Amino acid sequence: MTPRTRFARFTAVTAVAAISAFGLAACSTEGSNTSAGSDGPVEIEYLHRLPDGEGMTPVNEIVDRWNEKNPDIQVKATKFDGAATDMILKLETDVKAGNVSCLAQVGYSEVPQMFVKGLVEDVAEEADKYADDFSAGAYAMMTVGDAVVGLPQDTGPLVYYYNETAFTELGLTVPTTLDELGAQAATAAGAGKFAAAFTPDEALSWLSAQSAAAGDVWFGSTNEGWTVDSEGPGSQKVAAFWQGLIDNDQTLVTERWGEGFTQALNDGSLIGHVGAAWEAGFLLDSLDGTPAEGQWRVAQLPDFGAGEVTGPDGGSGVAVMKGCEHPEEAMEFNAWFNTQTDDLASQGLVIAANGTPETSEKMLRQFGGQDVLAELATASANLNPEFVYAPGFASLTKMNETASNVAGGSATVADIFTTAKTTALETLEDLGLPTAK
Repeated sequence: MTPRTRFARFTAVTAVAAISAFGLAACSTEGSNTSAGSDGPVEIEYLHRLPDGEGMTPVNEIVDRWNEKNPDIQVKATKFDGAATDMILKLETDVKAGNVSCLAQVGYSEVPQMFVKGLVEDVAEEADKYADDFSAGAYAMMTVGDAVVGLPQDTGPLVYYYNETAFTELGLTVPTTLDELGAQAATAAGAGKFAAAFTPDEALSWLSAQSAAAGDVWFGSTNEGWTVDSEGPGSQKVAAFWQGLIDNDQTLVTERWGEGFTQALNDGSLIGHVGAAWEAGFLLDSLDGTPAEGQWRVAQLPDFGAGEVTGPDGGSGVAVMKGCEHPEEAMEFNAWFNTQTDDLASQGLVIAANGTPETSEKMLRQFGGQDVLAELATASANLNPEFVYAPGFASLTKMNETASNVAGGSATVADIFTTAKTTALETLEDLGLPTAK
């Protein structure tokens, strides 16, 4: 049984009904994704938003290697410099206009909605050929029911970052369970330190990923429509854990992307952090050249109750857009490109492909010589393969608003998960999708 069939969460009936609701199922493009002629090479365009920054292997350089070795399938890579949301809007506009690129980078949370809108192709047959080359959890993120719309590129599994020097000084050990993390947080708080941070502005992806790590699955379907269960036993366990830390002043409560987090990191009061794997690329930049440089390490997320499982906080794949005239050739390139592990790691990605790229000199320096990417590869392999998103998942940012109220004392952590359920059901109905309450 393949990952596609093993981990599919939604019925084809629901998906087809959803596509009809949007009236876009018949969309087809006649744009630039055509061959140069009956005797010419197949031409594929790939739209991406990878950073291509200094010191990185440029996307065009990677693509040039493919083109040199594959004269019959020529690929043109185009970088989109706008925001991810703007790129999604562009893709929808281009599909309707009939000139969309054949391949495009899309966030995992966008995949279900793009599918029900008829913006991407079902390439399950082609994808199955390459499924074993990728993390099962990441591969599942490119599925909607029995449909597979492309291949995963990068992942954002939750991991645990900690200051090894501070842990040693306080007699703390790396937590392997949620209870141990709670105990370490209590000991650290007694010394004026924080072994964890509650970050309201990251509640949407951060807390949903913790629910996944606890074994919960938020979205599914029945014959009546989509189902939402964001208040299951895993979510309840996560809520109780953070509520206990907040009530007992045993966690730093601050915006992840605000000055408070960086200040606590720099002054040494924050010595532990449950965060996404992709944070490893920049988390410790502010400590460069300070006495704290090289003190931090990364470990697997403590067991939230489901064993060696973590949850997804971000990540993206490369989808085959609706109307691509050469899906087989597009997927051949897709599979090759997304298994160029060292090249993609140079772009700052935590790769979805199996294997371990070489850890950069910067990471080795910042993490005291630890083989960081090997640790992150393990986390990627441990993603909960049952947890995937539903259409409109991005609208659940109302979770962040409720989380801010938790920080202010006018809401509980459990209220955040209630907000998730209410908002998800409202969003699905607003999109014209059937729900089974």
